[in-house]
Amino acid sequence: GIATLDPAFAKNQSIMWAVHQLYNTLVEIDSQLNIVPSVASSWDISPDRTTYTFHLRTNIYFHDDACFPGGKGRKMVADDIVYSLSRIIDKSTASSGAWIFNNRVDTVQAFTALNDSTFQLRLLRPFHPIMGILSMQYCSIIPREAVAAYGKDFRRHPVGTGPFRFISWDEGEALIMHKNNRYWETDQQGRALPYLDAVKVSFFDNKATEFLQFRQGKLSFVNDIDPSFKDEILTKQGELRPDWKGRIQLKKTPYLNTEYFGILTDANNPLLQQSPLAAKAIRQAMNYALNRKQLMMYMRNSIGIPAESGFVPGGLPSRNVELVKGYPYDPVKARKLLTEAGFSDQKPVPAVKLLTIPIYADIASFAARQWQEIGIPVQVEVIQKSLLLEQTAKSQALFFRGSWIADYPDAENYMAMFYSKNPAPPNYTRYHNAAFDQLYEKALLETNDSLRYQLYREMDQIVINDAPVIPIWYDMAIHLVQPYVQSFSPNALNLLELRRTSIMK
Repeated sequence: GIATLDPAFAKNQSIMWAVHQLYNTLVEIDSQLNIVPSVASSWDISPDRTTYTFHLRTNIYFHDDACFPGGKGRKMVADDIVYSLSRIIDKSTASSGAWIFNNRVDTVQAFTALNDSTFQLRLLRPFHPIMGILSMQYCSIIPREAVAAYGKDFRRHPVGTGPFRFISWDEGEALIMHKNNRYWETDQQGRALPYLDAVKVSFFDNKATEFLQFRQGKLSFVNDIDPSFKDEILTKQGELRPDWKGRIQLKKTPYLNTEYFGILTDANNPLLQQSPLAAKAIRQAMNYALNRKQLMMYMRNSIGIPAESGFVPGGLPSRNVELVKGYPYDPVKARKLLTEAGFSDQKPVPAVKLLTIPIYADIASFAARQWQEIGIPVQVEVIQKSLLLEQTAKSQALFFRGSWIADYPDAENYMAMFYSKNPAPPNYTRYHNAAFDQLYEKALLETNDSLRYQLYREMDQIVINDAPVIPIWYDMAIHLVQPYVQSFSPNALNLLELRRTSIMK
């Protein structure tokens, strides 16, 4: 299930999927990861790149709701943008998204309504990814009347401007949304969006039950496949097995998520001081010893791309597999690194413990067997997700499985994980490299795209060389869709996009 429908707390994919149907943002990301207009039809950027002026559409209305006089949704104006974004950084809100504006906006005059159709944002200093941040679901536009009327219950009584309006939410069971008949968007032929009359989101305790419901035709689509069914549906090459072809649609989309094993690198942390992982050569050896191609084929049915070209995944314009070199499978080189680090049969590498959550236990065990083959004993410990998140945030996990899904389509979001001045999250490895930090700070101020991309690549290579992480794969979103569902098109951020989806039965 989901915990809230309040955009200020849209911190995971399930909440984002629901919020995206109910609300709009100033700008949004298209299928090619470009920033495109949404509530704002256009914008101007000052020469010093610290002031952004947005020109708003004048035909956007909030959903009809009892919080408005007469129950009729009013027109959205610039003051609603000011209110929505200010609410994120208001400490009394305690938004999980407050970090997106930390040390980036001028808090005294960050958000200003110049008039009803003009909104202005002021930054403390240039920050190129700000447009991507404004596309995040945290930045959804809400009316102050709804928050005033419902208070804490706003979490389950959303009022937005999105393509669908809220009808009901039986927590843990189902969320019902109906078409917003006053929605402002049209398709290229001038037809009103969305095409669907209603959407029902069903919640299940486990993926196996969800898949069985899909197989019985009770669900229009499912996201991802329960591991116990993947070999029944997919070949090792990641395609539908012959007996499933024609019965369902398989939608695969590379998306901005890097799965990895993280290693704490804070030399002052007692966990690291007595561990072989303190040695860069050991971390590099573990990278070389991992056969990512084999892992992807046998453990993932080729859903994903082996992470052999840096930490930043494909799809971002800065990425260049020719310029950032990762770790190909090379057990001979791995063993040589162990020898050079002073380890041998007479002086074996001490055992290390890898923390993971249940759904990744098989992946961790596969990797542990490969590390054992070169002489690095790894004990896999499976713990609950909440405990792993707590331990990584408190730097209590020395070696752990992690993932980073992009918040916005810019490599800076990945490089922020390794900037020493950032806490955990996002710097879960507590990585510190002065040369990296200098490049990161330079990239934040760089206005030339080509030069900034080059800085990102240099940073990525530094991280790969130092090996505070062992990248495993660049992810791929996978959806099983009934044949009657048309124009179901996930994007590289794996947002649920239903405005142009239709049913053809």
